[in-house]
Amino acid sequence: MTVLNAALIVGLVGYVVVRRMIGEPLNARDVYLAPLVLIGLGIHALTGLALTPVDVLWLVISGLVALGFGAMRASTTGLFEREGVLWQRYTWRTLVVWVVSAGASIGVGLLATRYGLHEQARPMSLSIGVGLAGEALVTAVRARAIGVPYAN
Repeated sequence: MTVLNAALIVGLVGYVVVRRMIGEPLNARDVYLAPLVLIGLGIHALTGLALTPVDVLWLVISGLVALGFGAMRASTTGLFEREGVLWQRYTWRTLVVWVVSAGASIGVGLLATRYGLHEQARPMSLSIGVGLAGEALVTAVRARAIGVPYAN
């Protein structure tokens, strides 16, 4: 991964986190676009690599960890109605889960490379995107239960 790619990913995640800490109308496009873009970038980074079964196994393990932490993160966010639409706000607990999930991701990555994963077979964008997808799925379920429409 180039420094530019890493900076773009960190910038995108930072932008999303800051906006959600402040609180914002929950727009379906915003909830689902970031994970799709990051997953797409991650899959693109994997194209052309000769993935081994060990690579695939570690991709699945790291994906499940990311998905789980994303779902946990979504359970800590505040969802509420304001101005007739759904709003979302990250809490301090959400930030704690972000930090713990980053640590877990790094830990899984270190284990994976120690036990045979090729470094190029673990794009950061894929891991972050899968985590955001887990968050989006739980947010969608919670939003539906509240019954308030997404903002436009």
